[in-house]
Amino acid sequence: MTHGQDVAGDRVLVAGAYSVDLVYRGLTGPVAYGKEVWAEGFSMVPGGAFTLAMGLRRLGREVVWAADFGNDPFSLEVLAAARDEGLDERGFRRHARPLPNVTTALSRPGDRAMVSYEEPVVAPPLAQLIETYRPALVMLPFLQYGPAVSKALDAAARVGAEVFMDCQDYPGSVDVPEVAKALGQVAVFAPNAAEALRVTGTGSVDEALEVLAGLVRTVVIKQDSRGAVAAEDGVRITQPSLPVDVVDTTGAGDCFNVGFVHRRLAGGTLGECLAAGVVCGAASVTAAGSGAALDAAGLERWLARLST
Repeated sequence: MTHGQDVAGDRVLVAGAYSVDLVYRGLTGPVAYGKEVWAEGFSMVPGGAFTLAMGLRRLGREVVWAADFGNDPFSLEVLAAARDEGLDERGFRRHARPLPNVTTALSRPGDRAMVSYEEPVVAPPLAQLIETYRPALVMLPFLQYGPAVSKALDAAARVGAEVFMDCQDYPGSVDVPEVAKALGQVAVFAPNAAEALRVTGTGSVDEALEVLAGLVRTVVIKQDSRGAVAAEDGVRITQPSLPVDVVDTTGAGDCFNVGFVHRRLAGGTLGECLAAGVVCGAASVTAAGSGAALDAAGLERWLARLST
């Protein structure tokens, strides 16, 4: 892909596992062993990389989502949701055994705790997926590094694909040579503030942004209700968020990523991409899980709110 062009049919490859999010909202107190805490609301919603694929599809993007599913109720729940959203199923692999991937999200206004389980499965090599689908952009939901990842990122460069990598709570720091190498091969790295501090070993977002900008061309640090800050080619931009009534923050970071990538594929400036990410993230917290992910018309309405 040539950055700056809006090419019809730009394909995004999302490579990551599904999850079903069990979201408990409005907890009456903090969670602790030996203590029962009641919730004011409950939802069961598809999550994990489903949010990335679904969000991009709602915005009109061509998406191939590479994911594994079993014959368990959680897999079937997400498969049904994927069909309802009209997702391309070419990247789906189905297994004749249970593959439960579940996250329990304990949500309070502005924060949440999460307990997750993912059934192990050997996914196809990322390099093979990139060479098969030849996307314009690859979305990786978490920090990945090592020889196989480096090979995949080389494959992305060969086919002209940009790589967008989130961080999540996966181990690794820039002091590890393989981590630094992987970050040097991606186009965009987008951790949240806590992840950025952990990965860089710094004490502030400003310091983390400076360190990461020395490795990655485009760095985005998500700061929840405070919006986001980004750096690209020596230029730094800050984008405040919108005030909203928070229902649940589960999936907000993924929805931010969707908005950022969507506008980037359209040739948007860094500021435009950051604004699209911030409003997609803000809209998502107004409902449980990613249920409030925006479509194209909704994105324009929220962007208009941001500019007023």
